[in-house]
Amino acid sequence: MRKSEVTRKTNETNITLSLSIDGTGQAEINTGSGFFDHMLTLFTRYSRFDLSVSCIGDTAVDYHHSIEDIGIALGIAFKDAVGDKMGISRFSDVMLPMDESLILCAVDISGRAYCHFDLPVSSEKIGEYDTELTEEFFSAFLNNAGVTLHIKKLHGTNSHHITEAAFKAFGMVMRKACKIDNDFSREIPSTKGIL
Repeated sequence: MRKSEVTRKTNETNITLSLSIDGTGQAEINTGSGFFDHMLTLFTRYSRFDLSVSCIGDTAVDYHHSIEDIGIALGIAFKDAVGDKMGISRFSDVMLPMDESLILCAVDISGRAYCHFDLPVSSEKIGEYDTELTEEFFSAFLNNAGVTLHIKKLHGTNSHHITEAAFKAFGMVMRKACKIDNDFSREIPSTKGIL
């Protein structure tokens, strides 16, 4: 089983996280932000990863430190869990609709971090959640996981729908990219021989 546990404690957050890539989509999420709990639960459901996250953060300030640090911890856990990437499909993409929203999402589990984030929303907040934190989460995850992500809004007006569709799409591409490709199950998916 490809799994990992991470504990991250700073002056701003205290995070305990466990991840299993070969899961069934089970989520136990408590980030301090109800909306972000919802987004991680959606990610977990569509990735089929099992994810447990507990974060005690300085939410009296705002959610920035908590959400960024969860991205860091999840990225570290993912990099550890996926290991040498033997046999994974590596690439995946999806075009995901949710009502009026349409999101393009593509990933390469390459060992190289890159985030092309083009997900404009009209609202600064969804409930208590600052919408700019979506990019902060993705950037923190990708930088620590060594993953390339392109995510783009093709259409959409509702900030909740756009953000929700993005997390669903991200879950779907991560599930597909992490799947073992039986034709290449004993190979690293790179002409370099290493990722």
